[in-house]
Amino acid sequence: MKPFVWLLLSALCLPSPPVLAQAPQRVNRCTTAQGETVFTDRRCDALGATSRMPPRTASVGNTGIYRAGCARRLSELTGQIRDAVSAQDVNRLSSIYLWSNVSNATANTIIGRLESVVKRPLIDIAPVYPDTAPPLVDPALATAGSAEPPSRPRPVGLRIEQTLGSAATPARTVFGLRRQYGCFWITL
Repeated sequence: MKPFVWLLLSALCLPSPPVLAQAPQRVNRCTTAQGETVFTDRRCDALGATSRMPPRTASVGNTGIYRAGCARRLSELTGQIRDAVSAQDVNRLSSIYLWSNVSNATANTIIGRLESVVKRPLIDIAPVYPDTAPPLVDPALATAGSAEPPSRPRPVGLRIEQTLGSAATPARTVFGLRRQYGCFWITL
């Protein structure tokens, strides 16, 4: 019995072989000095280009696990989406989803869709604008100095550009935008 115990103890003391994990492939969207868009798995600066989605800097009071409040600006909302996808954290993405009036069955479907979004590499987040053209200013009403320029339409959604398993297969998700409780929320 003693030789078996010594053999077992010595086996436990041996270092275990390293486990090699395959890092997920990241696709970067870069803009060259000529204004062309390039998709690559290399860093943008290695190509002499700039990143379309620069890394987000942490803001005071909104770092780590604790979220200080809700997204009051669209830029904050896109940053939270980017952070959730970068961390592959469906809970973080679901925390900015507007869950009001959603049944349990629908919630399960939505969580499944959000989970598929956070598993794919992120390329870009772009606003989606309504299809209607802004109203034109009536020249009869426009007097010198009193005509206001037409306002820019507000976005109605966010288009998430990603890739599937290979860099050549694009994937797109469009989230609706809602403003409620003084905050921006996403919907599907």
